[in-house]
Amino acid sequence: MRVLITGGTGLIGRALSADLAADAHQVIVLSRSPERASGLPAGVRAERWDAQTADGWVHLADGADAIVNLAGENIGAGRWTDERKQRILNSRLDAGQAVVQATELASQKPGVVIQASGIGYYGPRGKEELDETAKPGGDWLAQIAVQWEDSTLPVEDMGVRRAIIRTGVVLDAKDGALPRMVQPFRLYVGGPLGGGQQWFPWIHLVDEVAAIRFLIEIPEASGPFNLVAPNPATNGQVSRALGRVLGRPAFMPIPGLALRLMFGEMATLLLDGQRAVPRRLLDLGFQFRYLIVEAALKDVLG
Repeated sequence: MRVLITGGTGLIGRALSADLAADAHQVIVLSRSPERASGLPAGVRAERWDAQTADGWVHLADGADAIVNLAGENIGAGRWTDERKQRILNSRLDAGQAVVQATELASQKPGVVIQASGIGYYGPRGKEELDETAKPGGDWLAQIAVQWEDSTLPVEDMGVRRAIIRTGVVLDAKDGALPRMVQPFRLYVGGPLGGGQQWFPWIHLVDEVAAIRFLIEIPEASGPFNLVAPNPATNGQVSRALGRVLGRPAFMPIPGLALRLMFGEMATLLLDGQRAVPRRLLDLGFQFRYLIVEAALKDVLG
């Protein structure tokens, strides 16, 4: 296969490109600065794009087996000022627009577009179990996810299959949310965030990559998919599991008020959660390797 990946230098993109390249697939990472896209896995090459248009890379999209659109500014990299909110939104809409343009101009359309999204699509919903039929939330993060998903919707009118990946918290030892979660435990001050009852929609990086490949390769896979483990856990349960895995106490809760003072509106990422389940993946026969959060943490941190 020939697979194009936007946002390919991030946590998911690097792992996906390495997995595909290991199976001798042709993998091309689209980057605004390919000369600085260092450390790409063996067999993966970087090509330039401006993350806004199809200029210079239509020939790569022409006949590609898949375009995996992961591009978008990291929502957890700083406080959500009005200016930063606009950058977060624009980065997603611009990348989607570029994918649509390239698909439109390609004489042979890509086989599938995999469109990134987040489990925040559903908004804070308490204990409600959420499969892919649940409606979107009304908060800012949910509305960003809705617009992100819709950014590549026009490719469906061109006859291109499209699958949307609503990803939860990806567990990895070196990147993403987990290293920041682990630090207080290593200092013996770990514990739940806020009340600890909020749901924590998680997935092991290995299952994230396997699920994306599954969606690329299964012709009947289209529409939204929750990329989360089948057994969701609360923040308190994850904290206790982290404590056991690291051999550290887990009894020092961080008050929700303190988190909101530190992070402002972005604290919703820590204090609100979704009890999401991967109904459609399971219905298509996808098999998760990591079903229980403690087993996943042991593997990642072992």
